[in-house]
Formats: sequence, structure tokens, C-alpha cells
Amino acid sequence: MAGIEPPAELVELQRAADAAGAAAGAAAAESGYSPEVWRLWLDAAEAVQAAITAHAREAGLNRYELERAVKTKARLTEPEG
Repeated sequence: MAGIEPPAELVELQRAADAAGAAAGAAAAESGYSPEVWRLWLDAAEAVQAAITAHAREAGLNRYELERAVKTKARLTEPEG
């Protein structure tokens, strides 16, 4: 993970975006493509990107490396709690 330990909040935002994308894909497969089907995923993806950018700027981190660490942890580890 490039030595970056991503904050739990960013990891959870990424997990939410991934879940929204999976739900949108399933809904689109069932009922066909429509912008409304994908809106929740687009909003969630936008939120996680904005949060990663803001955190990287505030912490002086490379944005790309932080995003990679967030996605890796979100997708390869179990949710905490």
C-alpha cells in the first residue's frame, strides 16, 4: 500500500461506493441502463474522490498513492467492527 495507512473513513466511503456500483450494475442488468440507476454510484464515487483529494492535500500525501491504498484496503480487507 505504498506505506500509506488510509483513514478508516476513506476506506468506508470506498466500500460504500463499491457497493453502490454493484447494486447499480445489478439493477441495470435487470431493467436496462438508465441514468437514474447509476446516480447513487456516481454520487458515491464523487464523494470518495473528493474526500481522498482533500485528505491528500491536508496530509501532504501523493493523491494517487492514497487512492491506491484506500482501494486496496477497502477491497482486500474485512470491514472493521
